Amino acid sequence: MTTQGEVPSVTTDQAEPRTTPLPLPRWRADLRLGSRIVAMRAGGLALAVRGDPVARLMHKPWRLDPYPTYARLRATGAATGGVARSRTGIRAVASHEACTAVLRDRRFGVRLADGRMPFDPTDDASTASSHDPTDPGTALIEPIDLSLLGLDAPDHTRLRRLAQPTFAPKRLAQYRETARAVTGRLLDAAPTDAPFDLVGALAAPLPISVISELLAIPDVDTPRFAAWGRVVGAALDGVRSVRHAHALSRATADLRALFADLVERRRADPGEDVISQLVHALDEGQLTLDELVSLAQLLLIAGFETTTNLVGNAVRALHTSGPWEDLVADPALAAGVVEETLRWDPPVQLTARFAHEDVEIGGQRLRRDTGVLVLLASAGRDPAAHPDPDRFDPHREQATAHLAFSGGAHYCLGAALARMEGEVALEMLAERLPRLRPAGRFVPRVATVLRGPRRFGVRAD
Repeated sequence: MTTQGEVPSVTTDQAEPRTTPLPLPRWRADLRLGSRIVAMRAGGLALAVRGDPVARLMHKPWRLDPYPTYARLRATGAATGGVARSRTGIRAVASHEACTAVLRDRRFGVRLADGRMPFDPTDDASTASSHDPTDPGTALIEPIDLSLLGLDAPDHTRLRRLAQPTFAPKRLAQYRETARAVTGRLLDAAPTDAPFDLVGALAAPLPISVISELLAIPDVDTPRFAAWGRVVGAALDGVRSVRHAHALSRATADLRALFADLVERRRADPGEDVISQLVHALDEGQLTLDELVSLAQLLLIAGFETTTNLVGNAVRALHTSGPWEDLVADPALAAGVVEETLRWDPPVQLTARFAHEDVEIGGQRLRRDTGVLVLLASAGRDPAAHPDPDRFDPHREQATAHLAFSGGAHYCLGAALARMEGEVALEMLAERLPRLRPAGRFVPRVATVLRGPRRFGVRAD
């Protein structure tokens, strides 16, 4: 006899039949998910109010300006071998030295030691884990499959090798011409006698257009792609609500449908684009269809989210902390502005790693599967690596490499593309709109991992 909500599984022997739970009704599943998310966020907020610095990175008002918290974590880490321990149980590394050490240490990965993803409130199986559901740090792993971001070797190595030719220097030279042409069209359309949104007018559509050409996506719907980016980008902090979970599910389904259709088109009519190359690798057995679709999703979403935030953060920094006039006088300074923005206020603030074995870092022993937040943005403000680090200076000689694009095996594959797009956007803004200045509200993203504007009012008259 089975209990309500269970059905017997079919067996071919005389053993007692096992039972399999039926899927929960939609409303009950939503209620369960909502309860988990509320408990997680309430627990994290309580710790933040009591002063826990890691918890504060996840909650307003502290996350609106995380740099004082990073400074506190660097000071704490300096007294404990570079590793700060939060009352959530998670560790954080905030100095440039400690962040670099974890990123380059092959004993750390983006998954748990047995290959499982860390805690995800949308996954019923996760309740069997030992993670504390009130731990705000455990929600930092994206619940959407973004390929390289969520894989360790050897699969990460195999897929990265297949995607690498996309960003070869010869291709980047072609993309630069595309970026200049797209930027010119967008600036032609920008109003010169009224305020406009820098994000909607340039920072978002520019990288969307470039990455869409890279992938040869026909009939690009820029607002729709931007909406997908916002939903998926927010998921890097973890699912924030039941509504967000449903939006993420829809975005994932739409993206998979888009790329599944493109795969069939490229198989029938291959070209020189990235999808055609990946379809060829698929037919040769070098990757699966699911891996191809996930890799294409990553290239699309990561290919424009980083640049959108980079351009917005750079323009804001030039008007609040740096000399916009210097860029206008010398548009070639754009490369220096990009590098300084990546150090001073990077689009991606942090990442996470998990120990695959017992590891000693800075004299502290971390047990297998211990989570470590690697605070990339904090490393950029570390005075031990960057003199006078809180000063924004586009003329700065970067004696120590920043970590805005991570490091080690997971160094950002599209770093050169993001740099190039940022340089083109800033250079042409200075040339075409020399009187550009803030006008209206700067509306930040509601996020911890990604930092940048959702809307940025400017005018150029």
